[in-house]
Amino acid sequence: MPATKSDLVKQLSKSYPNLLKKDLEKFFDVFINEIKIALKNDERVELRGWGVFSTKNQKSKISRNPKTGEKVIVNEKKSINFKMSKDLFNEINDE
Repeated sequence: MPATKSDLVKQLSKSYPNLLKKDLEKFFDVFINEIKIALKNDERVELRGWGVFSTKNQKSKISRNPKTGEKVIVNEKKSINFKMSKDLFNEINDE
C-alpha cells in the first residue's frame, strides 16, 4: 500500500484527534519543507530510529542518446541518498 500525504495526515488525525486536520497538514508541509531546505544546503538530515538523508554530487559526463547514438553532455547534478537505521532494517526484516 503506497503512503500518500493524505493517508499520512489521516493516520495522524486518528492518533491525535484533538488536533485539526489543517494544522496536521501544515505541520507535515513544514516538516517536508525543512528536509528539502537542509538537503538543498548539502546538510545531512538524521531521523533517529528511521534513517539518514544526504545528498551526493554526480559528476558531469558524456553520454549517448540510445535512439540516435549522438553524444550528449549530462551536467553535474545532486541526488538524494537514504540510509535506513538498523532499527528500521530489523523491523522490516522481522529480526
